[in-house]
Amino acid sequence: MAGPACVYRRFVTHAKTPGLAIIEGNRGIFDGKGANSTADLAKLLKAPVVLVVDAAKTTRTVAALINGCLSFTDRLDFAGVILNKVAGPRHKAVLTAAIKRYCHVPVLGMAPRLADDAALIPNRHLGLVTPSEFSRLAGLGPRLAAIAERCLDIQGLIRAAQRAAPLAAAVSAPAVKKIGAGLKIGYFKDSAFTFYYPENLEALSAYGAKLVPISPLRHSSLGSIDALYIGGGFPETHARQLSVNRAMMRSVRQAGQNGLPIYAECGGLIYLSRSLIFQGRRYPMAGLFRIELVMHPRPVGHGYTHLRVVRPNPFFKTGLKIKGHEFHYSGLTEASQRKKQASIGCMKVETGTGLGNKTDGLVYKNVLGCYTHIHSDAVKTWASRLVLSASCNKK
Repeated sequence: MAGPACVYRRFVTHAKTPGLAIIEGNRGIFDGKGANSTADLAKLLKAPVVLVVDAAKTTRTVAALINGCLSFTDRLDFAGVILNKVAGPRHKAVLTAAIKRYCHVPVLGMAPRLADDAALIPNRHLGLVTPSEFSRLAGLGPRLAAIAERCLDIQGLIRAAQRAAPLAAAVSAPAVKKIGAGLKIGYFKDSAFTFYYPENLEALSAYGAKLVPISPLRHSSLGSIDALYIGGGFPETHARQLSVNRAMMRSVRQAGQNGLPIYAECGGLIYLSRSLIFQGRRYPMAGLFRIELVMHPRPVGHGYTHLRVVRPNPFFKTGLKIKGHEFHYSGLTEASQRKKQASIGCMKVETGTGLGNKTDGLVYKNVLGCYTHIHSDAVKTWASRLVLSASCNKK
């Protein structure tokens, strides 16, 4: 979303301290849209690559798979492989012999197939259970560390990391004026709303605004704030608790009606809708947007998005092109689709799904809600426009 130069700058900035910077690849090493795969990231950062290969119910084919990755491009530094879901000693011996004979990379670890892997790190739709909801989080680190110590060649991995080429210093981001000094920008933060790019929050703080965490589960009102940012999360799994807290929903609805700038993404859009249907039950939401949403068993929108702003709104100039992403299981109910309640979105969806009908971005007064998540490095005017909206509201 943000481009190679920005990714490079962020990595160098956060990897300055001594130690290992471990980069977790997304999906298969060559999977991605355009030049946006894990392989491309490794080339950009000159990072040695350790392949993690699922070896369940296979033997010599693993060697063929590894060789396929090794020969796919000559611009990567493959430092080794880690085999996952190894059944036992016999399976381990066959795999080791095949890789030694056919491949030219060391095996840096073999992790067993765990009988309780689902209990160790449970998951659900949209990914893993978040840390704030994981009751056994305190014991997870030691268990994973014990598995790593038993199954991985730690010294081999350290040597692999030491092969990384030096990185040149990154160009610093330009300093910004403290136009938000004295402003308070609230943002929902609890187990229902967890998805925020740290850089987005940092961008708002860089302008001098004070960030105020607010829990729509526990708090009864927004309090004294000048703008509200509602990120993504799991409002559906918390729908009952959220809907029971009518005091907070009334506070949000009244604030929006009174002109408070509110920027909402995905889960935030759900919260601002009239109601949400989840597992056959209807839960009332804040009601700033007159749409009803329903959760589906499969993703409705998933992937990178390209949007063009086509109508006036509080945060983006008309004509602006936006790169973002979406990952949502919810969508408009058939009744909302028939009423075309989302047909006047302020953004035209050129790639992606949004609200459907090639539109995204509902607007009500100084409120904007959309399914697309944006990153402040990709949409550089977002933070300043939100802070300026807060400033105007304060006046």
